[in-house]
Amino acid sequence: VTMKTDYRKLIYTKLKKSGKKPVKFKELLKYCRSKNFDFDKFVKVIEKMKAKGEIIESNRGFTLVDRKELTKATIARLNKTYGFATNDDTGEEIFIVGKYLRGAMPGDKVLVRTFKGEGNCIEGEVMQITEENFSRFTGQIVNEFGVLKIIPDTLSKYAIDFENPEGIELYEGDKVMAEITYRGEKHSQHRCEIVSSFGSSLKASACAMSVLEVNNLSPIFPPEVIYEAKQVSDYSKIKTEAPNRLDLRDKIIFTIDGADTKDIDDAISVEKNEKGFELGVHIADVSYYVTPKSALDNEAFHRGTSVYYASRVIPMLPKELSNGICSLNPQEDRLAFSALISLDNNGHIIDYKFAKTLIRSRVKGVYAEINRILRGEITDELQEKYAEVMATFPAMTELADVLYKNKENRGAPQLESVESKLIISNEDICVDVVPRTRGRSEEIIEDFMLVANECAARFGIENNLPFVYRIHEYPSDEKIQELKEGLVKLNIPYNTNGNLKPQDLKEILEKAKDSSKFMVVNNLVLRSMSKARYSPEPVGHFGLVLDDYAHFTSPIRRYPDLTIHRIMSAFLDGATAEECNTKFQKFVHASADQSTNTELVAMNVERECEDCYKAEYMRSHIGEEYDGIISSATDFGVFVLLENTCEGLIRIEDLGDGEYYYDGSMSLKNLNTGKEYTLGDSIRIKVLDANVNSGKIDFQIA
Repeated sequence: VTMKTDYRKLIYTKLKKSGKKPVKFKELLKYCRSKNFDFDKFVKVIEKMKAKGEIIESNRGFTLVDRKELTKATIARLNKTYGFATNDDTGEEIFIVGKYLRGAMPGDKVLVRTFKGEGNCIEGEVMQITEENFSRFTGQIVNEFGVLKIIPDTLSKYAIDFENPEGIELYEGDKVMAEITYRGEKHSQHRCEIVSSFGSSLKASACAMSVLEVNNLSPIFPPEVIYEAKQVSDYSKIKTEAPNRLDLRDKIIFTIDGADTKDIDDAISVEKNEKGFELGVHIADVSYYVTPKSALDNEAFHRGTSVYYASRVIPMLPKELSNGICSLNPQEDRLAFSALISLDNNGHIIDYKFAKTLIRSRVKGVYAEINRILRGEITDELQEKYAEVMATFPAMTELADVLYKNKENRGAPQLESVESKLIISNEDICVDVVPRTRGRSEEIIEDFMLVANECAARFGIENNLPFVYRIHEYPSDEKIQELKEGLVKLNIPYNTNGNLKPQDLKEILEKAKDSSKFMVVNNLVLRSMSKARYSPEPVGHFGLVLDDYAHFTSPIRRYPDLTIHRIMSAFLDGATAEECNTKFQKFVHASADQSTNTELVAMNVERECEDCYKAEYMRSHIGEEYDGIISSATDFGVFVLLENTCEGLIRIEDLGDGEYYYDGSMSLKNLNTGKEYTLGDSIRIKVLDANVNSGKIDFQIA
């Protein structure tokens, strides 16, 4: 009997002897050749060892992989030709070229060989996929020579064959969700089957649905969660709970929201006295209904936040609660959690207390209507609707003015963010895009909520409670350096002796306020900021210039708010700080992490969906001309922002002939003509194309 040759062992031995020095294929072949040599098997073993990440082949030959030198990472996101992995230990991003991804999918656990890329970039190569995770992706149906295939939105730029076991009706241009049934060595070799079709990829609503689906966001709640929401929505309980509450139904309390808001979770009351002001911020007592470890709570924790896009919402809690018993509807008794705050005439907090209350809102205020009243445009209709609360408006505006001035005096930078308002028709098509404007009453509510949030954080710190804070850290040295370089290029003077203070950023913005460069400076400052997040440690808030800050005012749509309501309620109910620590310590860490992660997902999803709707709108304006300003420069073209908040790309090839030089941050220069395209420059463009599926808009110079 002939013994089977163990090629793997032979290859391993030869490469181990050679150490770091690569061994050529010929040499390896010579070493492994024996009497009954099986060439095909030998090659197969090599390929298998490569696929498993045991050996690497370079143009110099083969070397053994030292497992200790590999980095454990998770694939974060993919593009058509490259991807990013996150180092599991440090959270650092690793850039991976498409061919080095080995077909890995988002969420896969991988072992990566890292090496230094260009600049400060760390690049890598996937040596082994240790745990397969994500197998669903979205894409567009295309027709290749009469055969329908799917082009993935990320993953790969090649069309992939698919099966359609459910017999879903498919047409060219449809947006679909597919699931991988077999993994190949490369993304283009994966095989898949169609799971669902969202309809035409020319419709933003179809593309938005696919964005939600791929991020596991659903407007539909599990049946047990709906059942529980109906069970706890027992309006008769409000009466039985009333004796345990501070009764504030005689106070003039009212809500102010957008006209179409259905989940009204905050109400206010303001009184002026000789000492100053009494501000009441009354929040729906969501934690009374959503109890720990219930089906409702588990679902809310999983969702982390409500997601708002176009004219829709994917709520954190079912509408039975958010639009029902937890919505502070006018002329109805509701259970609330109130922050009762005394401020002096200068708007400084003298005293505060938190209490479980019973309230009755007098009127459902609407921002636009109250803005008209504050401008002095009072009609008989408005006079009648707001009759009960009108008397408190002078005190309300006076306090808000003082609070705003305090924010200015603290040196909080007044950053402008361009928000869009999408006008959606009854056919669910985006028919207009306009900048979202903020009126006086929106600012008033925001400033009152800031005070309540600050008091909630103080409550957590002063009573030594386990807590979830909203923190905003000091910008990194790297970011500050980039900001300074940008300001130098723009000729904007700045005064920073070593440490950068919020006041410095405020002054930089004020100096640029009336110049054409304001938008650019604003974006530079925005980019220099750290991202705000949730944390069990009260690090403070750099952007608001507050030592103490938490999120207390939206427990219907944010889990961190619900978290601190639960802890504060337990403490007010008689639990000691020690008991709270024992009970909630692990919970606050989990809640802070989950809330930060779900907030990031929600922000990305909202932006992606919005981009699809904007592209849908601009698609009906191809060939038209607009004025815009250059919002960013890259080595492949410049992005232009229009007054309607839509943004598009002029590619280098559409900028005119010549060789271009990109300075790395601010401008793109045509070396042949000397023409320079710099951030902040005005430019007239013509709409070239708009792709609803990718949410990308292309411009050319008009």
